[in-house]
Amino acid sequence: MAASRVPGCTLRCNVNKHVAVFNSKARDVRCVNVARRMRTMRTSATVPAPLCSGPPQPRSASQSLVGVVGLEIHAQIHSNTKLFSPSKVSFSAPPNSQVSFFDASLPGTLPVLNRRCVEAAVMTGLALNCTINKKSYFDRKHYFYADLPAGYQITQQRRPIAVDGVLKYGLLGGPKRSQVVTKTVRIKQIQLEQDSGKSLHDDQRSQTLIDLNRAGVGLMELVMEPDMSCGEEAAAAVRELQLILQALGTCQGNMSEGQLRVDANVSVHRPGEPLGVRTEVKNINSARFLAKAIEYEIQRQTALLERGEVVHNETLTYDSKSGHTIPMRDKEGLQDYRFMPEPNLPPLTVYQDTASLPAAVDTCQVVLVERVREGLPELPAIRRERLVTTYHILPEHSFTLVNEDGLMDYFEAVVTATKMEPRKVIGWVTNELLGLLKQQNHSVCQCPILPSALAELLDLQEAGSISSSITKQVLQEMWRSSGKTAVQIVQEQDLGLVSDVTELHRICQSVLDSNPEQVQALRSGNKRVLNRLMGAVQKETKGRADPVLVRAILEEKTS
Repeated sequence: MAASRVPGCTLRCNVNKHVAVFNSKARDVRCVNVARRMRTMRTSATVPAPLCSGPPQPRSASQSLVGVVGLEIHAQIHSNTKLFSPSKVSFSAPPNSQVSFFDASLPGTLPVLNRRCVEAAVMTGLALNCTINKKSYFDRKHYFYADLPAGYQITQQRRPIAVDGVLKYGLLGGPKRSQVVTKTVRIKQIQLEQDSGKSLHDDQRSQTLIDLNRAGVGLMELVMEPDMSCGEEAAAAVRELQLILQALGTCQGNMSEGQLRVDANVSVHRPGEPLGVRTEVKNINSARFLAKAIEYEIQRQTALLERGEVVHNETLTYDSKSGHTIPMRDKEGLQDYRFMPEPNLPPLTVYQDTASLPAAVDTCQVVLVERVREGLPELPAIRRERLVTTYHILPEHSFTLVNEDGLMDYFEAVVTATKMEPRKVIGWVTNELLGLLKQQNHSVCQCPILPSALAELLDLQEAGSISSSITKQVLQEMWRSSGKTAVQIVQEQDLGLVSDVTELHRICQSVLDSNPEQVQALRSGNKRVLNRLMGAVQKETKGRADPVLVRAILEEKTS
């Protein structure tokens, strides 16, 4: 049966009946959750300092509780249509306008697998060094929510499409937090599954409205082993995965639009002892909130155990306003989901290469692992390594360039067009230019200064025509006066370096005459005073004096 859109009014009428039942059954659950929330607020009123940072706790290492963190990440596959239906995928579409008969679970409709989604999962698995299962299976995972019309989700529980991978990520460490520390987390599996719809709760009218536009959208669920110990590590791992997915084009990774959602499994234990009871914090849509939620949960569980209480195996949500986790429900087990093989989908088969294809099989109708591997782009880790090797910049600078969308391309374009060394250019791009972008909440693609224009400005400084302070001043003027070149601004405002040596001697002598105490201190061996005197000269010349020449003149006159 061909899939088509369901009329909006019919869909709303059918869903409203479902919601009415859902709301009546939820009353008892809501009361239990309120009671549990009050209990949690009482027991977590006082928590210790974060375990991942700050001074060490005053107890021995064998007694200290440490955090254990694993992640489950749902990445929305970047595809024109849904996983099992031809409905379009659009974030901003009107409610219930992108819904097929299959998405609404009307009787007699059958799933048809989207080949693009399979390719995306294979590509992601290869990028994360996973083993691609040549044959995988689909299953039904049962649970009853108002925004899941079928009462089950089609997923891969028995044998997912990819297993046993690894994600390498970096975070800043060391005494000054300027050293890049590389860590790894194991990827247990990547599975294909369909998304649910979206519930919109109206507490004032005691109604729940359902939007099924998202129902059936293809997801990759990436399950990470509990190899992390704190929120900072988890956030860094998610950021690295986000960059990889965006580089691959398999997921746009916009967390604010729900394209990347994270569930964190958190527990605490003493090293050498079995892992503790874990809780699950659901649907976190920000790397910053992920770090905060995990840190709070580690603190809360630690406080409970130190008081002799127990940690309950439950599902939580994170309230970003209060900074607390709030209980939602008891954690489901495998038996609650009642997994069963999906009867309407055959095993999913992918092939290694053309040589492994059966006879008379059209290569356009199958997924070939080697063909996907050949199409892999340059991944973030390779980009960072290339930047460090090619331009001799610091590793932490390479992280800044790669992590900011479009900044690496901007930097390389400037380096190509300027005579200034890359190690000097990096500061202007990552500090000055990126600072202006952050102030205006702009992305790199919205920058009003083209790479060629910045290169022209840096060439003026490199040629000795303007000072570094004037370069900053001109950069800000270029930002405000989009379209004006650096040369035009320097000429119009007469910002070129003072080249008259006689005039510089006069200004330097005037500054020395006005600061006899500092001159005496300099002659007594206090070399730091020289910088103050140079600053006074620059103030007199409005930053137009050559600092090298000024230093030489001052040293000559005070020797």
